[in-house]
Amino acid sequence: MAKYTDKMLVIDLEATCWDENSPQPKGEESEIIEVGICSMSRQNAEKHWTIIGSESILIKPIKSKISRFCTSLTTLTQAQVDKGVTLFEACRRLEAVYDSPHVPWASWGDYDRKMFEKSCKGVVRYPFGPTHWNMKDFYSLMTKLDREVGMAEALKLEGIPLSGTHHRGVDDAYNVGKILEKILP
Repeated sequence: MAKYTDKMLVIDLEATCWDENSPQPKGEESEIIEVGICSMSRQNAEKHWTIIGSESILIKPIKSKISRFCTSLTTLTQAQVDKGVTLFEACRRLEAVYDSPHVPWASWGDYDRKMFEKSCKGVVRYPFGPTHWNMKDFYSLMTKLDREVGMAEALKLEGIPLSGTHHRGVDDAYNVGKILEKILP
């Protein structure tokens, strides 16, 4: 693990979802439709964490369709995700391009880790190693807040403008990366 202490991945997932006015259709279940990735490194001269790239991997759902609510929240449409890859292909890309089993990864809260574990179980090899950082918890500890806050509120507290579209995986991963650039040594 030592050779990877200067790398980290920030992951943010989007999944099919429904609101209370249009409940989840019978037989459908929430599944990953986007893996947002922000890769970070501290291999610069100052050894400060910096963003080195970001990517969106769209995943074609097989157990559900994109609801109007989901599109209004994420901007993702059925036509867009229909052009996506399988969960298997997404996981293999994480391993091949980002060496995800050997690089620590982070997400804002624990939803992304749990959703990945649930989605992979019995279907595809889990693409990450054991080191996951819950940045929502970490942020509240680092900033001595008496409660956890959402990513958008943390950006405001840090004076960082929101980049892109909130609730798009790639943009949210990048925004978490911006927070980490500011608060990590």
